Amino acid sequence: MLDLSALWAAIKRRKAWIVVPTLAALGLSFLAVNVVTPRYTGEARLLLESRSGFYALPGQSAPDTSGQFDAEAVQSQVQVIMSRDLAREAIKRIGLVGNPEFDSGAGALGALRKVAVMIGLGTHPADRSPEERVLEKYFDRLLVYPVARSRIVAIEFTSQDRALAAKAANVIAETYLEFQEAAKQDNARSASAWLSTTIEPLRKRVAEADARVETFRAKHGLFAGPNNTSITSQQLADLSTQLSAARSQQAEAQAKAGLIRDAIKRGRTFEIPDVANNELVRRLIEQRVTLRAQIAAESRSLLPGHPRIKELNAQLGDLEGQLRAAAERAVRTLENEAKIAGQRVESFQAALDGQKKSVASANDNEVQLRALELDARTLREQLEQYMQRYREAAARDTLNGAPADARIISRAVEPTDPSFPKKLPIVLVSTLATFLIALATIVTRELLNGQARPLPPTPQGPRWVSVGEEDEEGRRPEGPAPERPRRDAVAGLLTHAGRLGQIRLDPEKPEAVLVALSERTDEPPPGLAPLALVLDAGGEGAAGPRDLAEALSQRCRCILLDLARDDDHGEPGFSELLAGEALFSDIIMRQAGSRLHSIGPGRAGREAVFAAPDLVDVALEALCETYDWVLVAAASNDEGAMLEPVARRAQGGLVMSGQAGNGHALEAGYRLSELVKGPVSLVLDAERAPAMARMPRVEEEPAEA
Repeated sequence: MLDLSALWAAIKRRKAWIVVPTLAALGLSFLAVNVVTPRYTGEARLLLESRSGFYALPGQSAPDTSGQFDAEAVQSQVQVIMSRDLAREAIKRIGLVGNPEFDSGAGALGALRKVAVMIGLGTHPADRSPEERVLEKYFDRLLVYPVARSRIVAIEFTSQDRALAAKAANVIAETYLEFQEAAKQDNARSASAWLSTTIEPLRKRVAEADARVETFRAKHGLFAGPNNTSITSQQLADLSTQLSAARSQQAEAQAKAGLIRDAIKRGRTFEIPDVANNELVRRLIEQRVTLRAQIAAESRSLLPGHPRIKELNAQLGDLEGQLRAAAERAVRTLENEAKIAGQRVESFQAALDGQKKSVASANDNEVQLRALELDARTLREQLEQYMQRYREAAARDTLNGAPADARIISRAVEPTDPSFPKKLPIVLVSTLATFLIALATIVTRELLNGQARPLPPTPQGPRWVSVGEEDEEGRRPEGPAPERPRRDAVAGLLTHAGRLGQIRLDPEKPEAVLVALSERTDEPPPGLAPLALVLDAGGEGAAGPRDLAEALSQRCRCILLDLARDDDHGEPGFSELLAGEALFSDIIMRQAGSRLHSIGPGRAGREAVFAAPDLVDVALEALCETYDWVLVAAASNDEGAMLEPVARRAQGGLVMSGQAGNGHALEAGYRLSELVKGPVSLVLDAERAPAMARMPRVEEEPAEA
């Protein structure tokens, strides 16, 4: 396992291997950042936006440019700024040709360069154009990138000359804007040239189409009248109106004549307005009134048979006949008007029928005329559109008529601080990296050297030391190991065929306890932790299995399965796990201030646990896969049949004895040695065990050995 104290001691012993490289890196990095020629970076920023809407012609709406500059469009503009054509123009304007920092052909060639050119390992600078020689360094010092989540493009240029760095960034931005304007003007110029060659033939086609329309209209008489209607349709409408008026007159005259005849029959001739308003009828009525007045005046003095009376009556009868004749003449007049109106209706009806035939024949011609007019109108609209676009293209072809879809929002200024080298970060990073590499090297070496087993053989043989034989500073005396005693003759004990030994339990020295326990335990299967069966026979006041587990938990992950007692205060334990009523996370407990994990027997008791040997074996295997040490505590008087499920998996057995002369513990150890295959050890209290009972063990070799 990893010993942090030993690792820290090894680091302190080899501190020179850490301090010296760290100081050297500090000095070299400090010297390097002060010797290297500093470089300065100038930055200019562009905002990509559509500016054509502000220069649109009067009456023209600005186009929708909401999706014009998406992420792909911004990246495309970045590539345009980094294009070679723009780079060549920027190199000329900045004046990088002949600058020793960028132009490899500036100045005389060095001796090594001449030799390389002579043997074919390089090319002579004169073999390439000046711009080509500068392009490589130009692109190395140029950085163009879009600002995150925006339509802003940053242009950075790095140079040893701070004024040149700022000038180059501004010139590249201005060159890009000029390239954009030139591209738009080229498009407008190309459009105007194409439109100028297209408009004249289109104008001739429009004239020819109009001529065909007029020729067809004149040939078929399809002239338009008021309200844009044809003459035939207008004549048809007029005849229909006249026919309606004639029919109205006929009906009116017939109705008046009928009314007058009925009035004459009923003697109401004078009630008819057309008869009463006649001038002759009015005079006759006046004469009748006058004559009746005379008859009335003469009748006062003359008899009805008087000749004067008879004369007056005769005149009155003559007037009545004249009135009836006048009424008859009015009736005949109206009847004649009705006949005339009827003849007009017949003539209008005949003319209307003929006009309908003319209109029907003219509709086919109008269909053809409309088709010709549609062709002429389409060509005319196309000509108007071309003329409008030609005027727009000609307007944009003028100076500043087509602005670039970008503008400079931040011009580069001469930087005051160098962008390279960053002195403080470089010094700190190099120093810290060297320190970490040196430290990691030493730690790795210690870990690799410490992967050997705790009993490393050496040419002189292993070094032995008794447990507890440390000096006042906690160091163990080292030297040639004495002859290792046989396990069957330790401290005068009958060791039961060499399988019974002793281990001192000293809570203040957990490393010693762990090493001794490892020596007295067989190797577990690969991937599993060692498992030891512990019998508690220490007696009153002696250390128990929990004390041993507490000592181990200080240096490794250890768990204690306590099956030596039945009372578990009603908490779930191992029996609930075997019954499927609880999980490992429900039964594993840890007391406050302790690293030891423990599991109790559970509510069903220890007998229920030992009654399911197959489930116990599966659960113990899971614990051995998780922890570094697994201790299973049982009572010293348990029968062998009960302990069999745990004993066949255990790599060793332990008996808590308390002191060497505990006969009950020896008997439990003898019985335990018959159950487990591995060694069995008596765990003695360090305070009670006599000095002669100390068990010799092997001390772990230092990492440098």
